[in-house]
Amino acid sequence: CTLDSEVALRVGGDFFFDPQPGDSPVNLVLIAGGVGINPLFSILLHIADLHGYQEGKENGHKLGTVKLYYSAKNTSELLFKKNILGLMNMFPGKITCCFRVTQQRSQICKELQPHVTGK
Repeated sequence: CTLDSEVALRVGGDFFFDPQPGDSPVNLVLIAGGVGINPLFSILLHIADLHGYQEGKENGHKLGTVKLYYSAKNTSELLFKKNILGLMNMFPGKITCCFRVTQQRSQICKELQPHVTGK
């Protein structure tokens, strides 16, 4: 987002992301803490499926970028972290993630270091 951008915000409840062919592309910012990643990880997988399908053939979907912000006490509590890293590698620039840890006491593994803030 940039200064003065319009954003829509949803907190909890029933939500989903189901873009239709022909819809204008949207950029998503997903924010999760702890186990709250579960529904957002499903959305992330759906977007990855659409990106993968889109690369194979024209399906009418115009997809924007996805930025996931995900916080937990430490890296061991970051659920799906290897899957998320894999999605970022498969779709560079289209899917990105910034992990935040608040009570990390041990060294952060090299694979996660570029994507983790806090300590």
